[in-house]
Amino acid sequence: MKPTAIKHADDFGRVAVLMGGTSAEREISLNSGNAVFQALLRSKVDVTAVDINSTVLNALQDTNFDRAVNMIHGRGGEDGELQAVLDSMGLPYTGSGVLASALSMDKLRTKLCWQGAGLATPKWVLLQLESDIQRCIDELGFPVIVKPALEGSSLGMSRAESKEQLVKAWHEAAQFQCDVYAEAWVEGKEYTVAILNAEALPVIRLETPNAFYDYEAKYLANTTQYHCPAGLTIENEAELRELSLQACRVLGVQGWGRVDVFIDAQGQAQLIEVNTVPGMTDHSLVPMAASHAGLSFDQLTWRILETSFK
Repeated sequence: MKPTAIKHADDFGRVAVLMGGTSAEREISLNSGNAVFQALLRSKVDVTAVDINSTVLNALQDTNFDRAVNMIHGRGGEDGELQAVLDSMGLPYTGSGVLASALSMDKLRTKLCWQGAGLATPKWVLLQLESDIQRCIDELGFPVIVKPALEGSSLGMSRAESKEQLVKAWHEAAQFQCDVYAEAWVEGKEYTVAILNAEALPVIRLETPNAFYDYEAKYLANTTQYHCPAGLTIENEAELRELSLQACRVLGVQGWGRVDVFIDAQGQAQLIEVNTVPGMTDHSLVPMAASHAGLSFDQLTWRILETSFK
């Protein structure tokens, strides 16, 4: 269901842009949040920037906001926790609700949901015990990519091409205090599809000289290339957009988000993950896709704010 289209800034009431948080993605969230805050100011919205550096209840006490823009990436902001608190306060907010946020933040549960719905996602092995290392090698071979299940922005991820590298990658990812899994490496091209108000924006193809689209490639490097148009046929682009919408529907994602997907050497689309609070920095992909769809950054932030009307 599409949200209400708002024509006048006053109709939003008093708006809080929630940013920061306490996760490993705090600095990225501050950058995203400040960019959204400035855009809404330019649009004459009555907006306040709120740094959530402790608890949401403390940060919002003695305030009288009418709605919130959630720009907190990672745990505590993107995993259903913040959404539950805002629901209990009766404060409308942008994006997905508790269940969809929790499922999407957990990459393992996301893959299980997709698998149950018959959507393709790379094979994986959960790494819990030393014995899982050999089982991973037997089932997936090399290379693999090792991931902490509850982190975003590629934090804790690394590629492994040997048993020694796999063990090291496992221990490094385990420092994030969550499930760790190894995923089969996909030889192919990487794409991302932004979702806004139940519509898929133009597909972007990512290209990096790094081993994969890691933190450095996402936020720091000038060598990452973004191709939009993505080089797909009209039919293939339409199929990828529809697949991304379907991937979101399976999880219950609403409002806006971003789906990451590979197309492997056999032409099979392999779903990787969904971000329910994507970045809004100068390196971010949703603003890039919106621009190719004819939306300025300010128009995009307005449309995101409209998703608070559920």
